[in-house]
Amino acid sequence: QVQLVESGGGLVQPGGSLRLSCAASGTISSINVMGWYRQAPGQERELVAVMTRTGSTNYADSIKDRVTISGDTAKNTVYLQMNSLKPEDTAVYYCHANGVTSMGVFYAGPYWGKGTLVSVSS
Repeated sequence: QVQLVESGGGLVQPGGSLRLSCAASGTISSINVMGWYRQAPGQERELVAVMTRTGSTNYADSIKDRVTISGDTAKNTVYLQMNSLKPEDTAVYYCHANGVTSMGVFYAGPYWGKGTLVSVSS
């Protein structure tokens, strides 16, 4: 079955940058939608950014000025470049995917990764 594996999280100082990666494993032909959500302590999970296989993107207004989502379709991988990080960005960041085609079969999903922790602190 499809699995999503995140990497790139860690501890960073305010104003610093990180690039998160998410790779989808398995024999995959295409993924319709792939992106990132986050969940801060005591908060609900919220959208950060998503993109379609055609290149359309959608960002949360609260963070769109500081992040950029991109992907490598050949590698079934999506990235999140995060700049000018603030303590309020501290959260577990989850990779998300919908609409996966594998071995000629379409799977609607959704699929979720296990998450990667981003901690912004001095």
